[in-house]
Amino acid sequence: MSKLKLIIQREYLTRVRKKSFIIGTLLAPVGLLVYFLVIVGLTKYEGGGEVKVAVLDEARVIGTIPDERGVRYLPAVDKTLEQLKSEVTQGQYDGVLRIPPLANLRQKDLTVYYYSDKKLAPEKRELIERRVSGKVRDFKIDSLRLDRASLENLDTDVSIDPENITGKGEDESKYTIGVGLAIGGIMAFIMFFMVMMYGQMVMRSVMEEKTNRIVEVMMSSVRPFQLMLGKIIGAGAVGLTQVVAWIVLSGAVMFLLPFLVDVDPQQMQPPVTAGQPQIDPEMAQGEAFRIFAELGKQNWPLIVGSFVIFFLGGYFIYSSMFAAIGSAMGDDYGEGQALVLPVTIPIILAFYIVAFVGIRNPDSGLMIFASLFPLFSPIVMPFRMAFNPPPWQIALSLVLTVAAAFFFVWLAGRIYRVGILLYGKKVTFKEIGKWLFYR
Repeated sequence: MSKLKLIIQREYLTRVRKKSFIIGTLLAPVGLLVYFLVIVGLTKYEGGGEVKVAVLDEARVIGTIPDERGVRYLPAVDKTLEQLKSEVTQGQYDGVLRIPPLANLRQKDLTVYYYSDKKLAPEKRELIERRVSGKVRDFKIDSLRLDRASLENLDTDVSIDPENITGKGEDESKYTIGVGLAIGGIMAFIMFFMVMMYGQMVMRSVMEEKTNRIVEVMMSSVRPFQLMLGKIIGAGAVGLTQVVAWIVLSGAVMFLLPFLVDVDPQQMQPPVTAGQPQIDPEMAQGEAFRIFAELGKQNWPLIVGSFVIFFLGGYFIYSSMFAAIGSAMGDDYGEGQALVLPVTIPIILAFYIVAFVGIRNPDSGLMIFASLFPLFSPIVMPFRMAFNPPPWQIALSLVLTVAAAFFFVWLAGRIYRVGILLYGKKVTFKEIGKWLFYR
C-alpha cells in the first residue's frame, strides 16, 4: 500500500509541477475572459457603419421609420426613383428602398426593392424587412378598423402542465422537462469531456514512461498492477485539481467581467417591431422564479452523489482501458490509433444516444438499456437522473458501473503487465487477447 501511495504521489506531483500544467490551468480562465470580451465586442460591432436609406413609399403605408442599429431611414418626398438613384450615385444616400403599392388588403406577400451598387449586409436587410413588415401590418389594421387589443388577445400560448391522478409521484410543472434537459445535458457533457480528456492523459503518461524506458527501473521495485493503478489515481487527482482551479478562477473571472466591460442588455436582443409581443419584465421575473423553484424541487443529494459515483466509475473504466492501450503502443503513435478507436467509440456513442434519443424521450427502451450498460451508463444515467427514473434502475446502474470498474481495472492490469515491457513489435487485438491468459 505504501508503494501505491508513492506512485500516486509521484504521478500527481510530477504533473502538477509541470509548466504546461500551470500555464494551462491559468490560461483557461483567461481564455474564458477573452472569449466573453470578444463576444461583447462582436455584439457592439456595427459592421460597416451607418447606412442611409431613402424610402420611396409608393404604397403610402410606411410613414416615418425610426433609425436603428446603423440603418437611417430618410423619407423621399416629391422625388422620383430616377432622381433618388442619381443621388445614390452622388453619395447622398447608400440606397433607395422602394415600396410598391399594395394590390389589396388581403395581399400576404409584398416584395420591396432596394437599389444600390453596394451590397446590403444580411443583418441590415433583415432589419429593413422586419420594419417594413410591421408598418404594413399596422396599415392593414388601421384600414380594416380592427381593434389592436382584440387582435393581441387572439394569440394564445399553450403549455402542458402534467398532473398526477394517483398522487404517487411528484407533481410536475411545464418547466420540469426543460429544467431536466438542461441539468441532464450539462452532466452528460461534463462526463463526456472529463472521461475523454483525463483518460487519454493516462494513456499519454504510460506511453511517455514506456518510450523513455523509465518504467523498466520502476518495475524492479513495484508490481505492474500497482504501477498502473497508481497512474490512474494520480492522473485523476491531477484532473480534479485542475477542475477545481478552473471553477475558482472562472468564478473570479465572471465576477470581474461586469466591471471590465459595459454591456447593454438591449444590444444582445433582436429588435422588436410592430406586431411582435413585448416582453413584460414582471412576467419574465415570474418565469425566472418558477424555474428556480423547479430547480429547488430536484433531488440534488441523490443527483450529485450518484453523479460522483458514475464519474469515478466511468473514469476508472475508460482510464484503465486507455492505460492498457498505452502500454501496448509502440513508439509510433499513429500506428496505435487503431487500438484507441474501440475505446473511444463507446464514449462517443453514449453521448450521441443522449443527444439524439434522450432529448426526445429519456425513458425510451434504448435509453433504459444504455443507462444500465456499464460502458454507456456513466454518461447516460446522469442524464436520466434529472427525470426521476425508477430507483431500482438507478441502483442497478450504480452496481453494474462499480462492478465494471473493478473488472476493467483487473482486465487492464493483465494487459499492462505484458505490454509495458514489450518493445519493437506492432501489437494487434489478437495478440492482446493472448496476453490475458499469460501466467
